[in-house]
Amino acid sequence: MRLTVLGCAGSFPGPESACSAYLVEVDGFRLLIDFGSGSLSALQRYAGLNAIDAILLTHLHCDHVLDAVTYVVVRRYGPGAPYPPLPVYAPAGAPERIAQAYSQDEGPVDDVYTFYGLQPGSFPIGPFSVTVDRVNHPVETYGVRLEHGGRVLCYSSDTAPCDALLRLAHGADLFLCEASYLDGVDNPPDLHLTGREAGETATKAEVGQLLLTHLVTAWGSEALTFEAASSAFAGPIEVVRPGASYEV
Repeated sequence: MRLTVLGCAGSFPGPESACSAYLVEVDGFRLLIDFGSGSLSALQRYAGLNAIDAILLTHLHCDHVLDAVTYVVVRRYGPGAPYPPLPVYAPAGAPERIAQAYSQDEGPVDDVYTFYGLQPGSFPIGPFSVTVDRVNHPVETYGVRLEHGGRVLCYSSDTAPCDALLRLAHGADLFLCEASYLDGVDNPPDLHLTGREAGETATKAEVGQLLLTHLVTAWGSEALTFEAASSAFAGPIEVVRPGASYEV
């Protein structure tokens, strides 16, 4: 599996990155996990406008889903349109949210997307074995475990510490984990992880490598987040960058 970071900014686009969007490729199949604000630009740079085969949306906050709305224009009106509907795996309410955000007057987007509702469990998407589970976030949100050829990639999505995340991440070769909050600050509960909490989760889950993402650079600190994660996890750690690519 190859992971390419299309966007990694937390909550809103940063000066150097779009919001959350991660391209995972194997055997010519391209799965896009989340499609946050601004990430359609990076998709064109690293894969191509119509290169993806399926989309998985972990939750319906704008910083993880908004460019799935913009993408309706590409699939509905681009040269060669209409294209076959693209499979989208998403929480309940995704068809309505995307359709209403695109236009309140034009109705459903089922000519563009075929929606499959997420629920905890395992299922295939193309060549991937996918496991999702509800994590600790105010809206219906799923962490993701991808397996192929004996290798494992886990993506936390947005979450505070929870047992479901530990189960999903257990033994993962690569753990892509949000770290939105700074340690030592009075953070709201049940919303996001700190760098230390991301590192603690990686240690408990016995992962191979920790990739920190979803940092809110406008009021956070990459250096402090990395330091906090390193204090809790002895393995290799990186703060991801847009365009970075990893072999799993």
